Amino acid sequence: MLVGLDFGEDARQESLNELELLARSAGLKLAGWIEGKRQRPDSAFFAGRGKVAEIKAKVLETGSGLVVFNHALSPAQERNLERELQCRVIDRTSLILDIFAQRAQSHEGKVQVELAQLEHLATRLVRGWTHLERQRGGIGLRGPGETQLETDRRLLGMRVKQLRSRLAKLKQQRAVQRRARVRRDVMSVSLVGYTNAGKSTLFNALTHAGAYAADQLFATLDTTTRRLFVEGAGHITLSDTVGFIRELPHALVEAFTATLEETIHADLLLHVVDAASPNREQQMEQVNAVLAEIDAAGVPQIVVLNKIDRTALPPEVERDECGKIVRVRLSAKTGAGLDLLREALVEAAARPRHNTTYTEADAAQKAYASQ
Repeated sequence: MLVGLDFGEDARQESLNELELLARSAGLKLAGWIEGKRQRPDSAFFAGRGKVAEIKAKVLETGSGLVVFNHALSPAQERNLERELQCRVIDRTSLILDIFAQRAQSHEGKVQVELAQLEHLATRLVRGWTHLERQRGGIGLRGPGETQLETDRRLLGMRVKQLRSRLAKLKQQRAVQRRARVRRDVMSVSLVGYTNAGKSTLFNALTHAGAYAADQLFATLDTTTRRLFVEGAGHITLSDTVGFIRELPHALVEAFTATLEETIHADLLLHVVDAASPNREQQMEQVNAVLAEIDAAGVPQIVVLNKIDRTALPPEVERDECGKIVRVRLSAKTGAGLDLLREALVEAAARPRHNTTYTEADAAQKAYASQ
């Protein structure tokens, strides 16, 4: 059962549509929608008592075992709702984290997802974390006078520390790979964009890599990097990254910093946009907001308006007042306009690199500042 309340925010319908897509992407069978209007969230149940009673009646009628709110719930609200509805209750953040957990394939991706989940759920110890005890033997682990909740919190903290240590090692490995690319003077290009904008399809069209691409949210989770040769530009490394979405959980952005570093240290970003989406401008704003959050706002961008096969737009490039290509219209599915994108890459390769001045000292200073 999906629940979406109207607090007067912008693009509400798009947010509701996204929740339904997220639910289907997670493999849920939808039993129905509950909508309502409020001025502000209720401190105890988020929704008003009358609306909670309506949700409860629908849950009993349909036999739903899960209620998903299109909002961020506090731990107390989640607990109160579960007690009242007698079924599992999650919010939009938990749903996104669940999809990420399903899609993670690489070791790095799994570590990042687990870290994000544990940090999000650290305040939600209502269901207990005693399963973590079994990994450490359990007997003799508990301190004198320590309650079960305190034990669970301590176990959780230990696991988070382990995961952070693993990610630090993976981060070092990526730094070594980047230094090798800089020494070879290979331009680094990263695909970024809203989820389901067609990044993986474009990645496959350019590299013939055969990366997984599907018409669903968060089809790509693990960063894939391939090298391709572009006539006039030479060898380029192209990275396909995880898509962004409105209200992307901060814990997820923070945990995925190791993967998103391919974006931070790229010489050029190809910002892939679904040209057929009526909300493409808002989606671009959401992507740019996340890029700013991970300190990638200063990386040069070319906007790639994809999926023109679903519109009446022809393949075309748009230049700024200096004559530099800033937008390319194409269809990664049909291949129309790919030659124009290659032309844009040739132009970009001729300009000074964004990250040629990135040094070990810079890396050390950034690492120190984040501690």
